[in-house]
Amino acid sequence: MALSQGLQQRLLQKLSPQQIQLMKLLQLPTAILEERIKEELEENPALETGDEAEEKEEFENSTEEFETEREEGDNEADDFDLNGSENEYEQIDISDYVQEGDDEIADYKLRDDNYPDTEDNKVIPHKIETGFNEFMLEQLGMLNLNEHQHRIAEQIIGNLDDDGYLRRDISAITDDLAFRQNIQTTDEEITQLLLQIQQFDPPGIGARNLQECLLLQLERKSSEGRSIELAMKVLEKYFDEFTKKHYEKIQRGLNISDEQLKDIINQIIRLNPKPGSTIGGANKGESYIIPDFFIINNNGKLELTLNSKNAPDLRISEGYRDMLKDYDRGSKKDRRQKEAVLFIKQKIDAAKWFIDAIKQRQHTLISTMTTIMNYQYDFFITGDETELRPMILKDIAEKTNLDISTVSRVANSKFVQTEFGTYRLKFFFSESLQTDSGEEVSTREVKKILSDLIEGESKKHPLSDERLTELLQEKGYNIARRTVAKYREQLNVPVARLRKEL
Repeated sequence: MALSQGLQQRLLQKLSPQQIQLMKLLQLPTAILEERIKEELEENPALETGDEAEEKEEFENSTEEFETEREEGDNEADDFDLNGSENEYEQIDISDYVQEGDDEIADYKLRDDNYPDTEDNKVIPHKIETGFNEFMLEQLGMLNLNEHQHRIAEQIIGNLDDDGYLRRDISAITDDLAFRQNIQTTDEEITQLLLQIQQFDPPGIGARNLQECLLLQLERKSSEGRSIELAMKVLEKYFDEFTKKHYEKIQRGLNISDEQLKDIINQIIRLNPKPGSTIGGANKGESYIIPDFFIINNNGKLELTLNSKNAPDLRISEGYRDMLKDYDRGSKKDRRQKEAVLFIKQKIDAAKWFIDAIKQRQHTLISTMTTIMNYQYDFFITGDETELRPMILKDIAEKTNLDISTVSRVANSKFVQTEFGTYRLKFFFSESLQTDSGEEVSTREVKKILSDLIEGESKKHPLSDERLTELLQEKGYNIARRTVAKYREQLNVPVARLRKEL
């Protein structure tokens, strides 16, 4: 096959570095944005916070270093090839950086000028506590173990998951100890140490399944009476029947009355199926929500503010800009000085891009949230979920003149705090459902009514999906049974048989 050359024109769309940076910043929640800004401050010395004391100190240090480099550069100027590599620095234009009277260039406060001063006094909660692994190791230190046993016990604790369960097989732990730590042991020795760890707090730690976890907790309460003993028998012999709520089989097998069965059920449902979740862990900080927006009802007028507490005031370093001015005023410009100027220009440009991206992020967040607030105005006034209107990403994108993907990034992982609670932005988006009268209502409204019907049902005779469908149709909602089943599953509500109580 012969080789040939040819010219071809193609039209492509490519994102600029600024656009890529903006998209990444846009999808960050406020809690993570703080860390991202810290990273940028560490990487770019031309970007700094508005702290005047730090700014002055950095300026003095930068000036001293620059003067030292200038003196060293003057001594080497005579040996510099004027006709060679110096030419690449001859076209340095710093006029955009050193214009007199332009001291405000790129200075930018992250906070809105109209932002209330009281926000400065708000304290963002941070979770500080002992981790799950550390808590278990502290209790391990109370056991009288030799070094060999202690290392095996540490391996067992290291294999516990965040819920406090040991999901791995004992034989797998034995192999890990042999191949990775050169510790020879047996399954029996590991099992004996596991039994000691299962006596740690909180009760249920170290269980290998839910059944064992619940039994460990009941064993701690075995002296409390007959109902505890019966509850342990139920979990040991009739665990499957209990999980499927086949209470008749349990009553026949143990020959107990309805009253005794109620006591047994009350004892079991008070137990904690995830004992490790009560202790701080790597992912527990996610339960602490830092809202990105605040909506306040001021005498019937909604006021929206953006949470800017986690982001410091950002600006271009005065020291770096003054260095460029010194260079511009100087008559002798050697290669080292020009290399330094190129480096400074690159850092200042990067700082400008980052500051502009933060500013654009704020503008996009405010614009999008304002549109959502106006769209769902009735809900933010009343807090009634049935007042939510059908709303999809396209509705907000059209009103804000933004792309649907941009609105999706804003709605992702963002929270808004209202007087009725804190909500995910995704909570306000829902499809529409048509009523008998032809009116379109939000599926969120249907789910709220479905949830109310289930809450108000008799637990001795819970409503089936067919009956729930009939009740919704009586209220004017044109809905199928399979749709009711789908909404029920989305609400994490089990089927009627599993909702039955004695």
